[in-house]
Formats: sequence, C-alpha cells, structure tokens
Amino acid sequence: MADDSEAAGARAERLARFRPASGMVTPRFSGLSSFMRLPVLDPGAAAGAVEIGLIGIPFDGATTNRPGARLGPRAVREASTGTRALNHATGVAPYALAACADLGDVPVNPVDAAETARRIEAFYRPLAEAGIVPLTVGGDHFVTYPVLRALGAARPLGLIHIDAHSDTDDAQYDGSRLTHGTPFRRAIEDGVLDPRRCIQIGIRGSMDAADERDWALAQGMRIVTMEEVCARGLPEVAAEARAVVGEGPTYLSFDIDALDPAFAPGTGTPEIGGFTTREALHLLRAFRDLDLVGADVVEVAPSLDPAGLTALAGAGIAFEILCLLAERVAARA
Repeated sequence: MADDSEAAGARAERLARFRPASGMVTPRFSGLSSFMRLPVLDPGAAAGAVEIGLIGIPFDGATTNRPGARLGPRAVREASTGTRALNHATGVAPYALAACADLGDVPVNPVDAAETARRIEAFYRPLAEAGIVPLTVGGDHFVTYPVLRALGAARPLGLIHIDAHSDTDDAQYDGSRLTHGTPFRRAIEDGVLDPRRCIQIGIRGSMDAADERDWALAQGMRIVTMEEVCARGLPEVAAEARAVVGEGPTYLSFDIDALDPAFAPGTGTPEIGGFTTREALHLLRAFRDLDLVGADVVEVAPSLDPAGLTALAGAGIAFEILCLLAERVAARA
C-alpha cells in the first residue's frame, strides 16, 4: 500500500509540473510559443518524467507539389496557444490525465530525405523505449514513415489514416522512393505496419495510377473513400475503423488535406470535397479508448494561408488527438 501511495504521489507531482500555463493567469499571447503552452523539455530529460511528448518535424523536402509544410510546427505552436485545458464535448482534461511537454523539433536536414529519416528514427526510438507517447506535428507526410519505423520496431502497428490521398505510391519522378506519397507503402514493406489492421478514411480526388490503390488493397488495407463516408455516415465508418484496428497498438495519422480546402487551404496538395472541421472532430471523438501509441498532424503549410485558418485547424485537431492519447495513457497508468 505504501508503494502504491508513493507512486500515486509521484505521478500527481508530475501532472502538476507538466501542464500548460493558464490563460486565466497569463495572457495567451505572452511568452514563448510552445505546443498548447506546455513546458519545453529537452527530449533527453523526458524519460521518467513525461508521458506524452509533442514534437515538431519541420521538413518538407519530400513534398511533390506546393512546399511550405516545414513551417507547419512553428505555425501550429502559435495557433495552439489558444487551446484550453478541458474538452467541452468529451469532458476530457488531458493535462489532468497525462504529463505532457513540448519536446522541441527533430534536427532535420532540409535537403536530404534519407538523412532526415535516419534522424527522425533516432529521435523517436529512445522515446518509444521510455514509453513516451509522441504527438507529432509535421512537416510533409513523409515524416510519418521514420516515426512508424521507431514505434513499430518491436511489433507491427495498426493504422487509422485520415487523408485525401492514400500515400501508397511506390516511387515518383526518377524512381525516388522517399516522398510524401510513399510513406505507408515503405512502412508496410518494412514490417512496421500490419496492412490488415490499416484503414484509410476520406480518400478522394484523381490519382496518377491505379497501382496506388490496387497495391494497398492487395496487401489487405481498407480504403474508405470520401464518397463512401458520405453514403454511410461518420458513425458507421468510425465503427468499422475500430473493428479494423481492433485492440492492438495503433497509430493515428491526420493529414490536414483531409479537410476541404474551404477549411484548410494552406496545404501542399489540396483536394475539393473533403471533411468539414466539425466532421473531423466528430470522427476523432469516435476513436476513444483505442490502444493509440502515437499520432501526428501533417502537411500544414502556413505560407499558403495568410489568414492562418489551416494552422488553427491543425492546432484544434492536435488538441482533439491529445485528448485521445491522454485518456489512453491514464488507462495504462
């Protein structure tokens, strides 16, 4: 009993230490910008202290259309200073459930995708070994691949992937296999994703070739197009996603271009006919209690949206995902 009491006391101390500055005490526009106004901590000091680490990957060297997502983490940090401590819809108070901190940015090489992949994986492996759940803000979607390599090294993960594009191309241009259109194909080939536990939601628009879809389906991935989402409705699609990933460890990846460009114009490859921000929130809230071991929000390109709507959407989506992760961390504690 004494040991349990001491452990509970230590965790309560951590929760008190790693929480945002309150907007009721200091203005949200003051101080240095960090994700959700959380304390900033060197990742080397996070083990044993932090349960959820928010991380930026400012890299867009693998994008194939409009650049700018390298500035996504900075813009989402700024926009996220407006988030508060309680999710009004679900009642989740994430900082009362998990010790959270901003762990800074991965030191990327902006002109070398392969080297950046090595750096990302090296950054995330110690976090995975320490049991820290990462919530990443990109960066283009390529950055998800090395994150999955780090988190899925011990066992293949399931995937809920919300996006306009399936990102399962084999190669682009001169045979380049490391682009933001290839991350999930590479991850499946590397054995860090179980394709039978992968579902992609909101896929739409034109394709370069049928192979992108046909290869994914042949591996056992489930693709739910935007047309199917509209025909079936969000609750039914969310229920299928939960059934596909099951009770095993799962990664959640949200590409901001899943949203219609009316709500998120600042992204590299926009596609009309996407989700509203309200629909995205309802979809994410249906994924409570899944065994989520990490998540990301990617492809926010703030220079393409002077009004800041896309960064605001990215920050709101990140907070919603943080609530999911915090509930899961508390359930494991």
